[in-house]
Amino acid sequence: MPEENRPLALTMGDPAGIGPEITAGAWQALRGGTIRFAVVGDAALIARHGVPVRDIGTIAQVADVFAQAVPVLPVALAAPVTPGQPDSRNAGAITTSIARAVELARNGQAGAVVTNPISKIVLKKAGFAYPGHTEYLAALCNVPGREVMMLACPELRVVPITIHVSLRRALDELSTEGIIAATRTTHAALIRDFGIAAPRIAMAGLNPHAGEDGSMGTEEQTLIIPAIETLRRDGMDITGPWPPDTLFTPPARARYDVAMCMYHDQALIPLKTIDMTNGVNTTLGLPIIRTSPDHGTAFDIAGRGVADPASLVAALRMAGRMAEHRNPT
Repeated sequence: MPEENRPLALTMGDPAGIGPEITAGAWQALRGGTIRFAVVGDAALIARHGVPVRDIGTIAQVADVFAQAVPVLPVALAAPVTPGQPDSRNAGAITTSIARAVELARNGQAGAVVTNPISKIVLKKAGFAYPGHTEYLAALCNVPGREVMMLACPELRVVPITIHVSLRRALDELSTEGIIAATRTTHAALIRDFGIAAPRIAMAGLNPHAGEDGSMGTEEQTLIIPAIETLRRDGMDITGPWPPDTLFTPPARARYDVAMCMYHDQALIPLKTIDMTNGVNTTLGLPIIRTSPDHGTAFDIAGRGVADPASLVAALRMAGRMAEHRNPT
């Protein structure tokens, strides 16, 4: 079966968060279309939200089930779930769900992995050794250190060069080599998975006014510009470094396909300000496709029936489109 026709593997996320509710909402939004998924998780949690569910034995059964019920590949929970009250005893089920979904994608049974939100704090209490989802996925795919996080909405794509570290540590870790590696991975993914034949890349500066010729910082001159020069020699259409405070205005966004940012919040603040509802997190540099909603577990509203599934729907749709671009018919 072509990869673009294969069902997507959707992880459970933290069972005490809004994952079960937005999963039910996503199924209601997509059940009549061509994008289908199986949840790797607990059927009872999803059934709480008023949708039919059905345990399945293999992901191949999704085609026969999806129109009538949410297909679920069962993962047993270690402790009862109360919405809004996370329990580290269920950490093993959460990570098992992710590992099984990755395995389904790696062996060709699933077209992509879509992940519901997890709580890093909950997992860390149970001994989880990774800073976040992105790094764990890279380890599962045997490509640690090659992962690149991209956030996308209809009006903007951003990639942070440094990710889940403190701002002080991010400044220490930023390097010309890291900028080059992340940009090369992003460029290749835009061509392969997004169908952009000649990606236009904008490089953000690190300092106010992009350093103002060294008067407000020299990282642009010592780290960023050498990376840009190397990438241009690779044949990339790349501009910058641009002052970060003007890079995300509507006229500026019209001139590039992705903005490479120097640290986490430089990338995520504009993306979430512009369109958090439809924001999608996707991991580049993996041998599989992975997307995720661009929000967290939202324990404060879990179980209240008010969670918006729009970002998860967007993540599922993006995963489907990426699969189509990666394996055109």
